[in-house]
Amino acid sequence: MSVGRRVASDHQLARLLQIGIVLEEVVEARAYHHYQSLSEDERALDDEIEHLLEHAAEESADHRERLEALLSELDADSIPFEDVETLVKEQYAKTKPEDFDGVLYDQLCNEETAYKFYDDLITAIEESDAQFTLDRERLLATLRDVREDEAQGVEDVTTVMEQRG
Repeated sequence: MSVGRRVASDHQLARLLQIGIVLEEVVEARAYHHYQSLSEDERALDDEIEHLLEHAAEESADHRERLEALLSELDADSIPFEDVETLVKEQYAKTKPEDFDGVLYDQLCNEETAYKFYDDLITAIEESDAQFTLDRERLLATLRDVREDEAQGVEDVTTVMEQRG
């Protein structure tokens, strides 16, 4: 997912923040779904994966709330988490990971996708001359914090995968 150009207006910024919110909702719902797909035995065998998935869901919820706070200042509505969670369940109900590696690979893809989106969004805002309703520095600081969390998530998942490999 690439932003691809400069952000030129509040309206465009609102739509991009909504994409970020949906992305976070999908990551949160997928992490929750994967966690629920682990049997009690699998959860007991691997506290590290259990913690990784719980942390991913909590972090995505936090990111979603931070993005929604920015979006609220732009007078635009967000998509309810329950709607996205239902779509994720319908889409992935048939695709239960067969082992821990499948869960980890999926989580790595989610973290990398989110990182790339925020990296592109930050670049597009930095390259824009547009004046936004939001304070530009606060907007960028929030997005940089979220991007850093996603980078750390990539690193965390990669570390767990390397320990298993």
